[in-house]
Amino acid sequence: MPNPDLTRAAAAMADLLAGVRDDQLGGPTPCPALTVGDLVAHVHGLTQAFAAAAAKDLGPLTSTPPSDGVALLPDDWRETAPGHLDGLATAWRDPVAWTGMTAAGGVDLPGEVAGLVAADEIVVHGWDLAQATGQDFDPGEEALAAAHAFLVESRKGPVPAELFGPEVSVPSDAPLFDRVVGLAGRDPGWTP
Repeated sequence: MPNPDLTRAAAAMADLLAGVRDDQLGGPTPCPALTVGDLVAHVHGLTQAFAAAAAKDLGPLTSTPPSDGVALLPDDWRETAPGHLDGLATAWRDPVAWTGMTAAGGVDLPGEVAGLVAADEIVVHGWDLAQATGQDFDPGEEALAAAHAFLVESRKGPVPAELFGPEVSVPSDAPLFDRVVGLAGRDPGWTP
């Protein structure tokens, strides 16, 4: 599989974040421990961390897990998030980002794997936010296929509990997005 272009997925996430209302920040998400605000804070952090991972800019952004928690969400997140998402997509368009070793979330990993994790994070958390806020989210086929490939490979071995919940069984002929969501431990029929 060629390295996916994350531009469309990042732009779709930016549009999704723009549609999150302040009164939704305390609402539930398909991630049981996270509110909408917590998830927005997580996305805000991971976009910066995975852009740094692509650039092999190892340091505080790549050596610690992304912060969760609405208290850690900067006041200007609505203004800064689109730029961070664009930066992530731009960084992963560089073929060098997909080579060698890098780090993300305090874990050393090959660039190719980090790029797939970035795709998975945008796709799955985009779905989470869309479900939680009643919006549409279309990350595009490239990012969706990359997330699917990453999740299929991840499910072949023991999966750390902090990464995904238990796999949710989805028919093999279900839409690809439903299969991605099921592999990520979400129920495609989840509603708030």
